[in-house]
Amino acid sequence: MKISASLKLLFIVFLLGLPLLYAWSEYQRFLNTPIQTSVDEETIFTIQPGDNLSRISQRLFQEGLSPTPSIYLDLYGRYQGTANQIKAGEYAISSGTTLPALLQQFVDGKVVQYGLTIVEGMTAQQLLLKVRQHPKIVTTEELADLPAVAAALNLPDDHAEGWFLPETYKFPAGTTDIQFLRRAYLNMQSELDSAWSERSDDLPYDSPYEALIMASIIEKETGVPEERDEISGVFVRRLEKGMRLQTDPTVIYGMGESYDGNIRRKDLRTDTLYNTYTRHGLPPTPICLPSKEAIHAALHPKDGEYLFFVATGEEGRHKFSKTYSEHNKAVRKYQLNR
Repeated sequence: MKISASLKLLFIVFLLGLPLLYAWSEYQRFLNTPIQTSVDEETIFTIQPGDNLSRISQRLFQEGLSPTPSIYLDLYGRYQGTANQIKAGEYAISSGTTLPALLQQFVDGKVVQYGLTIVEGMTAQQLLLKVRQHPKIVTTEELADLPAVAAALNLPDDHAEGWFLPETYKFPAGTTDIQFLRRAYLNMQSELDSAWSERSDDLPYDSPYEALIMASIIEKETGVPEERDEISGVFVRRLEKGMRLQTDPTVIYGMGESYDGNIRRKDLRTDTLYNTYTRHGLPPTPICLPSKEAIHAALHPKDGEYLFFVATGEEGRHKFSKTYSEHNKAVRKYQLNR
């Protein structure tokens, strides 16, 4: 039986169309098939500086992540014009992600972000140690101590204490200690400048730095938010009257490593640059890293007549007094249990 010419043509078209049909099928598989990751956990994939799309595609396939041959992603990236726009870093691959979506993630530079929290009231030395111990922050040799930090960041007064704003910072792996600390410093500088521009009138500070010093003292004196401006008012009035601040946290800071958790009468009498029982005025530098709220309190002290306060032992609160006689009664009640 003879096969008609039209049937032969149809057969030829069919044979020629098979590769095209296969190519289309593979293309759809590439577009829609999720990467082979764990359902419960994200997979971390790292792109090193200098890695090109071809190398990245091969690694995805070799590590069992790519559901299609490596050439597919390579060709797709070149066709899209994004092959040379990939950014180095660590990427989290979630379950259900397709290769085109992953490539876009590489192009957008949506790398994994890690976190480190600067806690209000911690010292710059404690922060430096915390930064250097973070597994995703690169330690540089030049930041061996706080004087080196001050020099590297060109900090005012060559002293690092107080100059890093407490908050939670997000950053990619590979961030250096200098980069992290510079960011926290610039944030503090911005916050302090902004707060200084909106300060109350007639404050006994000659500069924003003196306000930062006061804020650090307020930070260490109370953890009760509503007391900050009251304590600020007490210290401001003492400065205005020429009274010593007589605040224990400055004495403790001046004691350095000799502080064992207890402050004794002899410690209050031993003169240091930070002993506000033996010296008038503010200490020479901040004594910790103050919060935004403490800075605001330092620049907006509460009006009143209180000149003294003593811890009550109740939820970190204080009893405020106008006179020394009232203060002594409060000390006997709350400290001496008389």
